[in-house]
Amino acid sequence: MSTKDRRKNKFLMILILIVIILGISLLAPYIAPNDPYKIDLQNTLKAPSREFFLGTDALGRCVFSRMIYGASRTIFSSLILVSLMFVFGSFIGIISGYIGGLFDNIVMRIVDVFLAFPSLVLAIAVAGVLGGGMINAMIAIGVIGWTKYARLARGEVLEIKEETFIKAARLSGNSSMYIVFKHIMPRVLSTLIVTASLDIGTTIMEMAALSFLGLSSPLPIPEWGAMMNEGKSMIQFAPWITIAPGIAIFIIVILFNLLGDVVHDMLDPKQKEY
Repeated sequence: MSTKDRRKNKFLMILILIVIILGISLLAPYIAPNDPYKIDLQNTLKAPSREFFLGTDALGRCVFSRMIYGASRTIFSSLILVSLMFVFGSFIGIISGYIGGLFDNIVMRIVDVFLAFPSLVLAIAVAGVLGGGMINAMIAIGVIGWTKYARLARGEVLEIKEETFIKAARLSGNSSMYIVFKHIMPRVLSTLIVTASLDIGTTIMEMAALSFLGLSSPLPIPEWGAMMNEGKSMIQFAPWITIAPGIAIFIIVILFNLLGDVVHDMLDPKQKEY
């Protein structure tokens, strides 16, 4: 089996695992064994058992059911956010790199300001100003996250636009819009796609961090980060409340990082086999 085939098989295996997890999260209303919001004070802090696969929390709610429901909010919000950052940042970066001049200077100064601060710290500050809520948490991360795509796209465009075929396209009378979409964008996308695939895991952790700090959806809406926060004070005698969502975050982040690595290898021209 060639290296190319092994990469393809690895990609498919990881993708199948991710799709299964996403499918389970979407089917949560049908497969969750218990109501994730139901308070049952007679079953508080129950250890994992047949009745409660991952135990219960301080209010007697099923941890497993809450994890299944919380998966869709944690994962899909991150996927949507990365998609928006990818599209907006790439577009701004490509236009900035191609046009140059004052517009490019303004965009790059804005990017430099955002990149000068640790992204999570700045996201926490923005989320604190905006207040709690899933949308506000996404805005807080997205305000900073688009800049990496803009800078990367701009750098790629600055190299490509000096190529002979771009100059020939200009001399042929093609519009700037045509040149950008026909000649430049296809050559930039592969690098940006790799960055986006690697960024999903980071975004999941950042969303979970904001949720842990109470800067995302309000209680009792289940989110993995919020579930870890709820259980941290009881970790000595009810560790499953914190450990279960923590392991879930670890697994999904590892899967998306592995997917990003495989996508990088598949799209990297230096590692392709012909």
